[in-house]
Amino acid sequence: MRWRDLRRSSNVEDRRGMSGGGKVAIGGLGVIIVVVFGLLTGQDPSEILSQIQGSQTEQQASTRQPGARADDEMADFVTAVLGSTEDVWTKIYADNGARYQLPTLQIFDNVTRGACGGASAAMGPFYCPLDQKVYIDLAFCDLLRERFKAPGDFAVAYVVAHEVGHHVQNLMGITDQIQQQRGRLSETDYNKLSVKLELQADFLAGVWANHAQEMQNILEPGDIEEALNAANAIGDDRLQKQSQGYVVPDAFTHGSSQQRMYWFKKGYQTGDLSQGEINDIQ
Repeated sequence: MRWRDLRRSSNVEDRRGMSGGGKVAIGGLGVIIVVVFGLLTGQDPSEILSQIQGSQTEQQASTRQPGARADDEMADFVTAVLGSTEDVWTKIYADNGARYQLPTLQIFDNVTRGACGGASAAMGPFYCPLDQKVYIDLAFCDLLRERFKAPGDFAVAYVVAHEVGHHVQNLMGITDQIQQQRGRLSETDYNKLSVKLELQADFLAGVWANHAQEMQNILEPGDIEEALNAANAIGDDRLQKQSQGYVVPDAFTHGSSQQRMYWFKKGYQTGDLSQGEINDIQ
């Protein structure tokens, strides 16, 4: 990915080297990632979960230590990707007569706390609609490359763009529409809606890639393949197969590998928001 000349976003909170407390609530993809990580490293997943919860009983704060860090380049990279998403979505909104509200990206180590509660690196990157922030522990980038065999900078860019896609959904009111169905539908039917939300975020990541290429010429050979490989690696069916040896479609939270690849690719190929309406996602 050609990213070094991109504008860096100023909407970044760098909390690396600092700690945030609060009880961590882990569910969905977070649990799956914890279980898979435990199996791949030979650790007991229940012990990992216990350690995560136990370490967050009190609010903590520390001053970040000065000096260079091994992950400084990755921090610079995700800041550039966020800047690109800001430029793209600002233009898309302006072309439709609206104003894009910029999200914030928080980079943290191990644990943090925000409006949606405590969070752990084991949960993977996520978006909190209550404070309009994307949260990421850069250790996930290593996990994506080493454990899930999805290398490449554009694999990380896809993940960041997916979370920004959730921000776009929040601004458009789609997130609230889905959440209002909680309690009105069976767990199985609500999960299907939740999966649609995730697949649409993949589609929106593809829309970003399309427009970023047109506006900023960011793509290098193999970049789209890196994103598709990442989408394949973190599909629910693949993660379930790795963690428990079998697949339970009714328990999907983000969609199958095939679905995730399809919707990212459709967003990238069309660049057209109308091609990914929530009711058309399947």
